Amino acid sequence: MLPPISAEQKTPMKQNASALAPFLDEEKRLTAFPAKHRKKLPALWYLAEKIEPDRRYTEAQINDLLDDWAVFHDHSTLRRELYNKRLLGREADGSVYRKESPFESFEAFAARWL
Repeated sequence: MLPPISAEQKTPMKQNASALAPFLDEEKRLTAFPAKHRKKLPALWYLAEKIEPDRRYTEAQINDLLDDWAVFHDHSTLRRELYNKRLLGREADGSVYRKESPFESFEAFAARWL
């Protein structure tokens, strides 16, 4: 069962609805990871919003969270992409993951990577 979506988590959906809509099912889970870079960014931002700030996750917990929000269950790719785009931080040994928030908005995030 998926956790409830907070008002904060809904904001990126409103901003990126047109880009993300083809990749979401009726439960707002990703059905595929977009192939085009420009379309990957809203998907990554959307997933990053599911990660609780100030919480420390094990790799298994992050994998479970990503699997809850992506029906294609490729948590390794998603975890790596979130890390590479600085939306997910981790300890050097990979034992602990946490949400990173270096960007104030999706627009700032997209501007950095486009």
